[in-house]
Amino acid sequence: MADPLAKLSPDQLKRVRKTRQPAWIDPMLATLTNDYFSDPEWVFEPKLDGIRCIAFKKGDRVVLLSRNKLDLTAAYIRVADALRKQEGDFILDGELAAIEGDRTSFSLLQQARHQKVPLAYFVFDIPFVNGSDLRGVDLLGRKAALKAAIRFKAPLRFVSHIETDGEAYFEEACKRGWEGLIAKRAASTYVKGRTKDWLKFKCSNEQEFVIGGYTDPQGSRTGFGALLVGYYDNGELLYAGKVGTGFDHETLLELLARMKPLERDASPFAGDPPLRKGVHWLKPKLVAQVGFAEWTPDGRLRHPRFLGLRSDKKARDVVRERG
Repeated sequence: MADPLAKLSPDQLKRVRKTRQPAWIDPMLATLTNDYFSDPEWVFEPKLDGIRCIAFKKGDRVVLLSRNKLDLTAAYIRVADALRKQEGDFILDGELAAIEGDRTSFSLLQQARHQKVPLAYFVFDIPFVNGSDLRGVDLLGRKAALKAAIRFKAPLRFVSHIETDGEAYFEEACKRGWEGLIAKRAASTYVKGRTKDWLKFKCSNEQEFVIGGYTDPQGSRTGFGALLVGYYDNGELLYAGKVGTGFDHETLLELLARMKPLERDASPFAGDPPLRKGVHWLKPKLVAQVGFAEWTPDGRLRHPRFLGLRSDKKARDVVRERG
């Protein structure tokens, strides 16, 4: 392995801190915006439709953790093995995703439980390497260190970026069926939590929702009819609508099995129950990824479709994303 710090300028090296590698770091999170722009002080990366993953390597030990510290190592053992073969110690930040043509697909990632699908770990940051804390180094310096530290070969992929026209790149991304772009301030340091130094440009509306109930199936449908979903606002679970599409037969049965043990008598949603007949209320534990056309003026989802369950997000962290 080339020395990652050799890629840093003298000014960048001044921001490196020598310290013991921690067992956990809080990831840096992007903020949704509808204001798309081009700016020479920003870079633009593809937005990946998968599971956020922080990878830790210390000696021969590799651990893959989700945003809420769920251990993903056993589920993605091929990625863990590829990282174990790398030289040195490090912490990487990236996304585990399934590849469908030239884009990533969260729906396809869900099928990995039942069939073999093309998977990759897309790496876009390196907060720590060989006892050096790089979080105080600017983004472009960390990117340079990342390329020097890791030998990128399947299933490991380096997330490239452009430094030119963000608006044109966003238009191209949407035409190619990508989820969108992440805009990152080139001079940004790596900080924990949500920040406006990283911004999400989304081609379509898609976010997580808490499952608070389900309806009985109608006609020839098996399992259940629709999911009743919502999001938290000031500690209250607000109802956002019914999701009745996006399920195959197997998913209907699997989801029903997951929901049955969570049934409760009363609605978990704030205010009067949104429905009264043929409804099974749930403890708000499960989180679904949902795509939709738009929000209605009364705060409901228009044309929602189920994309999959998220095990990497806590129900209490689910809020309405606003641009």
